[in-house]
Amino acid sequence: MFDLLLASLGALLALFVIGTMVYLYVQDVTQEKHAVLRNFPLVGHLRYFFERLGEYFRQYFFLGDREEMPFDRATRSWVYRMAKNEGGIIGFGSTYRIHESGALVFVNAPFPVLDEEQQPSPALMIGEGYCATPFAGRSLVNISAMSFGAISRPAVRALSRGAASAGCWLDTGEGGLSPGHLDGGCDIIFQIGTAKYGVRDENGHLSDPRLCELAAQATVRAFEIKLSQGAKPGKGGVLLGNKVTPEIAAIRGIPEGRDSLSPNRHRDIADIDQLLDLVEHVRALTGKPVGVKTAIGGDQFLRDLAAAVARRGLQAAPDFLTIDGGEGGSGAAPQALADHMALSIDEALPLVVDALIASGLRDRIRVIAAGQLVTPARVAWALAAGADFVNTARGFMFALGCIQALRCHTNTCPTGVTTHDPRLQRGLVVDDKAARVASYCRNMNKEVEMIAHSCGLPHARGLRREHVRIVQPSGQSVALDVLRPYPTQRESGRNGHAARPPLAPASQV
Repeated sequence: MFDLLLASLGALLALFVIGTMVYLYVQDVTQEKHAVLRNFPLVGHLRYFFERLGEYFRQYFFLGDREEMPFDRATRSWVYRMAKNEGGIIGFGSTYRIHESGALVFVNAPFPVLDEEQQPSPALMIGEGYCATPFAGRSLVNISAMSFGAISRPAVRALSRGAASAGCWLDTGEGGLSPGHLDGGCDIIFQIGTAKYGVRDENGHLSDPRLCELAAQATVRAFEIKLSQGAKPGKGGVLLGNKVTPEIAAIRGIPEGRDSLSPNRHRDIADIDQLLDLVEHVRALTGKPVGVKTAIGGDQFLRDLAAAVARRGLQAAPDFLTIDGGEGGSGAAPQALADHMALSIDEALPLVVDALIASGLRDRIRVIAAGQLVTPARVAWALAAGADFVNTARGFMFALGCIQALRCHTNTCPTGVTTHDPRLQRGLVVDDKAARVASYCRNMNKEVEMIAHSCGLPHARGLRREHVRIVQPSGQSVALDVLRPYPTQRESGRNGHAARPPLAPASQV
């Protein structure tokens, strides 16, 4: 009897398999969308199966440690080790391609700084003398803008707690201020996006009462007006409807379950003067520093900014500029913009710093650099090029456990970082990941300081362009101050501000 039952079940299973194959065969040969399936029914499905698996096979089996994009395995492993406090020690030599065009080589001093001579990098004030409550930036490395919505609630909470422990700031992104941002009591920069999420009234306009409520939060240290971001200049923020939960909808003031599409620019900002009007308005209303975040496509924006500030006075200038390179971006973006719009941070940062020096605004405006700056060497390069601070988003995503699955926009992130699926969020344990966020930040700062000490500098804020060389296509390196010489300041007599001097210690090679 049992054998008969097994035989019957086997026959039914065989009939089901045959029926399914017949159905798929008929479907394949009659459909008109896929030529491969029409010409090779059934077998053609293998092509799409292996195409879906291809990126994972390449990531784990075929690509070398220095080949994967956007971040190779060696870089991710470096970040993971710093986040886990496992140190940046390697054996048998580096796999870094030191002869490849664009490689960074720092200029070591013959007599590096002794341990007892080393100094902590000093905090820098933002907005001092121009607002009622200036802000002291303590960490060289900080958490770049990632909206609650683009990343999950436990991810935001872990970032907040880790930032508080490490002493860095956390940028809210354009999705508004959530309870998760306040969870750890860290320093917060509130971003005002083009949709005014979190600071909008019922008509979608900027709400002064809401700005005052936010400014009353002691941990909200500054405001950042976002013009554009590196992933998609000219396109507003994109949060697909499958990630717009009731909580996110309430914080943003939008319908639940519908795509959250920000305008591609602020409707009330059409030129530099309107931008500076808003900067002055928000600063006067909140008493806190106000900056501008933008990707850079050329120097026209900087020329217009310098001219407007010269006409209106230094009080009209933003307190900081956050420059996002075209290689930036941790969320959803159209590929045409992600691949081809805006200058990389390697070109944009020196361009901005030079324009500020030339116009006499360098000491008035702090510069924050962002765009794939996830390792100590890249941070040290940014400081040498002229940045005051560095923001990174994906570096801290790796610290949270991101494995570069490239599913940020699908709500299916396997590590819980960018999904609102409670089952997947369960994998992100807040206390554990907060500790990793803090360790990553501390170790980044520590290793940047180590590079500075090797260059003969007491701390990393002494890094200048002469301390780093860039490998050229010929295989030979050229000092950054030769590739990008410091400009002559044109307007120092008008506003009394001198450029930051490109000083090097006497022990420098």
